[in-house]
Amino acid sequence: MVFSHSLGSESQFDAVFIGAGIMSSTLAALLYELEPEIRILIIERLEAPALESSAAINNSGTGHAANCEFNYTPISCDGNINIQKALDINHSFEISLEFWASLTELDRLSPSSFLHTLPHISFVYSEEDIGFLRERYTRLRATRPFKSMEWSEDKDELQEWIPLIINGRNPNEKVAATRMKRGTDIDFGALTSSYLNTLMNNGAVELRLSTEVIDIKKTNKDSWRLSLVNEKETYCVQAPFLFLGAGGGALNLLQKSGIPEGNSYGGFPVSGQWLVCNDSGITQQHNAKVYGKSALGAPPMSVPHLDTRWVDGEKSLLFGPFAGANTKFLKNGSSMDFFRSINPLNFSPMLQAGIKNFDLIMYLLGQVRLDHDAKIHSLKTFFPDVKSKDWTLAVAGQRVQIVKKTSQGGVLKMGTEVVTSSDGSLAALLGASPGASTAVSIMLEVLQRCWSEKMSTDGWQNRLRQLIPSFRLDINSDKALLEKIHQRTNSVLRLSS
Repeated sequence: MVFSHSLGSESQFDAVFIGAGIMSSTLAALLYELEPEIRILIIERLEAPALESSAAINNSGTGHAANCEFNYTPISCDGNINIQKALDINHSFEISLEFWASLTELDRLSPSSFLHTLPHISFVYSEEDIGFLRERYTRLRATRPFKSMEWSEDKDELQEWIPLIINGRNPNEKVAATRMKRGTDIDFGALTSSYLNTLMNNGAVELRLSTEVIDIKKTNKDSWRLSLVNEKETYCVQAPFLFLGAGGGALNLLQKSGIPEGNSYGGFPVSGQWLVCNDSGITQQHNAKVYGKSALGAPPMSVPHLDTRWVDGEKSLLFGPFAGANTKFLKNGSSMDFFRSINPLNFSPMLQAGIKNFDLIMYLLGQVRLDHDAKIHSLKTFFPDVKSKDWTLAVAGQRVQIVKKTSQGGVLKMGTEVVTSSDGSLAALLGASPGASTAVSIMLEVLQRCWSEKMSTDGWQNRLRQLIPSFRLDINSDKALLEKIHQRTNSVLRLSS
């Protein structure tokens, strides 16, 4: 990718990003640090940035480091617990922490505006699950990133860790938990706003709100032409690079671009709801993110957790999410989104994925039928003394799980995936969790695919090592490096050790 620094028209930019959320803002922040003269246009269909998946109420708020999430340590075919995904995600989150620490030192971010230190706890209460958790603990604690993980089956100790969960339980019930004190709650909406405010003040980014993308066309080998509309006018902009970071809306935009790399994809929408408590007498008693085991057939985003969360600066307590099914790709989207995404190229893979995941579809339909009392009953397994009147229902964000055409037919994928054009002029991000927590490493992948020539230069390499000291190094195998990184990020971001 070659940057143009002599742009004659206001309709010309070095890059255009669609979607003003955590992904676009992270990529913009990285590019500005690497190429300070860059001019980026960010287009957002809503009236403010970070109102979709990045908003605090629309995601888990967990700084996903695999500390407590069981779906990152699945059981392999041989019956053993596979911890590789946990190690990979933990490393990716460390990269995010390093980048935030560097921007904090440069006075571009204020951690207190988006980050709170909060223990991450895994909690179980059956013989089978206790055995699983014990093996998970043993495997993870033997590695350097998780050496500080704590284990407890002692109810007196657990009462100190998680009093709302322990109080009121059957005294004969066996329970167990692991704890990582160095956990975080992240308001990714606030982080997005912090990124964008700095970038706009520095003149690197122009943000256009309440603007829809009508059409996307490749005019020639060097430029993308976007037709846009707002409440006043219809107009066009051009740029040599286009990033589709519009959450669930990225799939429809990818299809609109016409690149062949997008032909292999479809999408399966999953909605969600939270039970929310804002009673300070209750919220002050719980200071952790506590994850349990998900129901059989439930998607990863539906792993039950009782979370302390800061939403718009206020401390709340959330439980869920309760999954649901609708046909929107965005929380503020259209019920026609799903149907518009189906075409002759992805119809068969999507049908195959639907048949293979029929149990998941039935699970989602069952979740839709749950009333308030049924949701409170689910919460009672975590919080025995819960009172229904203290909790209200809030709609969570919308997720679009990837359906991908493979040699084995259509496959439903639960993670995130970067799709790029063959010439590197377009990149799109599809999928959901762990998403925002690993945004920095995902955007580094975008840079490697789309700016490979720039990424190989000494200038970019050296700058990335300044911003991310572990860049292209394996912190999991280098004890001294890991400890050095932890000391720095703990100090700069004020994390618990």
